[in-house]
Amino acid sequence: MTYAPRITDESVLQRWIGIEVKKMNQGIVKERKRLAALLAEETPQSVTKGDEPYYFDRAVLDVLAKGLPEDLHRRLRLPVFFYASPDTPDSCSCPDDAALEALQKLGEVSTLRTMQGDRFWVSKPIAYALLQKYPTAVQIVMGV
Repeated sequence: MTYAPRITDESVLQRWIGIEVKKMNQGIVKERKRLAALLAEETPQSVTKGDEPYYFDRAVLDVLAKGLPEDLHRRLRLPVFFYASPDTPDSCSCPDDAALEALQKLGEVSTLRTMQGDRFWVSKPIAYALLQKYPTAVQIVMGV
């Protein structure tokens, strides 16, 4: 005879947390677009993982366009994703070298910050400050 796992079993908790994180990430953009493409759209938008429209703030796009050189308009994909994980509770990572270059040109992160392997790291307060300063151009992706 088999018994159902107890609610306190780690596997049950991990599965439940995974389901909740997936729900939280439904608002994350499914397909990121280059800044140049978004600037060319009359109504800059994409689609979320939950298949809902995601509208970019035109004023934020204009700020980015004015503050960044043309080559970054073609390379920078938006929104910039910062990944938050319980494994690194005080930091977020971003696996996007164009995003690092753009944030450095905008004066948002130090030019001393570098890619660590395939990503760069910032503290969570910095990631959330960027989210507040550039709404719709930055998203925090939750991990398990």
